[in-house]
Amino acid sequence: MTETFDPRTLAARLHSLRQAGRQETTDTFALPADLHQAMEAQNLLTAADHISSNAWKVTVSPQGQAVTAPLYPYAKAVSGADIPWYPGLKFETEIAVCLGGDLPVRAVPYSRAEVVEAISAVYLGAELLVSAVKESGSVSFLLFVADRLGNSGYVLGPEVEKTVVDTAAGTPLKVTHAGRTIYDSPAQHPKGDVLTWLVDYANDGVRPETSLKAGALITTGTLSGAIELTEPGEIDIMFGDIRLSFSVSKA
Repeated sequence: MTETFDPRTLAARLHSLRQAGRQETTDTFALPADLHQAMEAQNLLTAADHISSNAWKVTVSPQGQAVTAPLYPYAKAVSGADIPWYPGLKFETEIAVCLGGDLPVRAVPYSRAEVVEAISAVYLGAELLVSAVKESGSVSFLLFVADRLGNSGYVLGPEVEKTVVDTAAGTPLKVTHAGRTIYDSPAQHPKGDVLTWLVDYANDGVRPETSLKAGALITTGTLSGAIELTEPGEIDIMFGDIRLSFSVSKA
């Protein structure tokens, strides 16, 4: 489209579509020209959704730029988590980490070991995704960034051993949804190492000064691929001998 990009207009439209549980194609949006514009729209969408939790997803753009978005709605499984189901909703098993120390922006790159040292706790978690953009990020990744990287919920499960950040890949993983098995294979991260994108983001010199502070929770990417949930129902995850159960229900 040729109309001038306005982050407020984009954020308002994404918010409206999300509220209605609807999707539109990429070519119906005015697109952000760069990451700065995309993040400006994302921040406005975050404000419209009244998101205040300090929980984040991190990934990398096709060009290798680390990016984040807030996780919302955010729930802990111990409280009987129930996430809204919408057509097109997808599910990912993930590992989340909580920072016990700050990782401030600095000129000298962080090593993986330094990032691990800053982690105070590790958890099993599950991300739910449905974008207001029909193609998600496959046509315009910047539009996907504006749409909070497609996040539509996160369930934090039980704490696991901190060494899981080194051993997650290859761990037996079985997921059932509405009584059917939807994943039953060793856990696999797209980058092999679950901390790859977090280390990339820690070493991003243009990230906000307020990012990666002690207390932040960061989810690290899928171990099961993105699996569409074709109906509401209970989800049960067995990661090794660790279990996480929650439900997705019609909104």
